[in-house]
Amino acid sequence: MAKRAAAVAAAAIIGLTAVSAATASAAAVPSKTTGAPAAHQSFAHVCTVNDNGVNYRGGPGPEYPVLGQVNRGQNLNYRGHQGNWVMGDLWGGATGVWIHTAYLDNC
Repeated sequence: MAKRAAAVAAAAIIGLTAVSAATASAAAVPSKTTGAPAAHQSFAHVCTVNDNGVNYRGGPGPEYPVLGQVNRGQNLNYRGHQGNWVMGDLWGGATGVWIHTAYLDNC
C-alpha cells in the first residue's frame, strides 16, 4: 500500500510539473485574439517610419482619407499588407492604419 501511495504521489508531482510547465508556456505567449495593440508583445513584427510628415490612411491607397501624420522613428505593429501598403497599429496611437511601404523600414 505504501508503494502505491508513493507511486500516486510521484505521478501527481510529475503531472503537476507538466501542467505548470504548460501553463508557464501559455502565459509566456500572449493571446493574439485580444484585439489590443501588441506593442508589448514579443511576437509582433515592428515596422519603423523612416521620414517626417508621413500620412497614415484609412485604407490601402491614396484614394483613402488621410487620418493623420507620423514622423521618423514612429513604430507600427504590422498586421498585414495589400500591395505596397502595410496595415498596423501605431505605438501609442491609432490602430488599423495604412502606410505605404516606401515610408517604412523593417517591413
